[in-house]
Amino acid sequence: MPQQSLNLFKIFRFPVGFVVLLWVFHIYKITYLKGYPSLGIYPRELFGLQGILTSPLSHGDFQHLISNSLPLLMTMTVIFWFYKRVAITSFLMIYILTGAAVWCFARPVFHIGASGIVYGLISFIFWTGIFRRNNKSIILSLVIVVMYSGYFYGIVPNQDGISWESHLFGAIVGVNVAFILKDLVEPTAERVDPWINESDDVAYYFSRDQFEYTKAQRIAMREEERREAQRLAYLRSINTADDID
Repeated sequence: MPQQSLNLFKIFRFPVGFVVLLWVFHIYKITYLKGYPSLGIYPRELFGLQGILTSPLSHGDFQHLISNSLPLLMTMTVIFWFYKRVAITSFLMIYILTGAAVWCFARPVFHIGASGIVYGLISFIFWTGIFRRNNKSIILSLVIVVMYSGYFYGIVPNQDGISWESHLFGAIVGVNVAFILKDLVEPTAERVDPWINESDDVAYYFSRDQFEYTKAQRIAMREEERREAQRLAYLRSINTADDID
């Protein structure tokens, strides 16, 4: 197998394999597990704990399954293509932590579907661009904003038939996973210096580090600069006096 084909196979095998698993599981469920509700997460009940593993695989109907399949395939492919180093780790963390958060804090009803993972992956891709600040990550963040901006409505509470808690906690988990893994960058990734092309003689209304330090830190830095200037002035005055002598 050519190297390029092998690389593509490695990228697509996990996203495609997971989506295929969802379809196989759904067909098995509607064929052999009719009326078996405990596949979902039921918050704060011991029998609902197994749903942390099974609820993303379980969907109410084919429409529900289809609505999650394409976003899952796209977002997982993005992560496995561009963030190979953290792809599996980030996916598993989002999978488990989103389910755990739903079990701890959601309404006491059965929660099923992989939409929480979708929200987690979207959030992860967006916030990875914010935290890493390299060209690739920033572009991916912008693409995610354009493609999935309408998903924001999914975290609005009290929507009938929708586990908005899964969406919300998935998004929150995605932010945290992106932050935890932000330093595990790809070998070719370079962080963007926003001032790299700026000329030193350009005047700014605010200093370029205005928002990188607290007010107290800026005051302390200015005081240190003032003392350093006084010290240099004193040394120059001594050198000038020695030259006169």
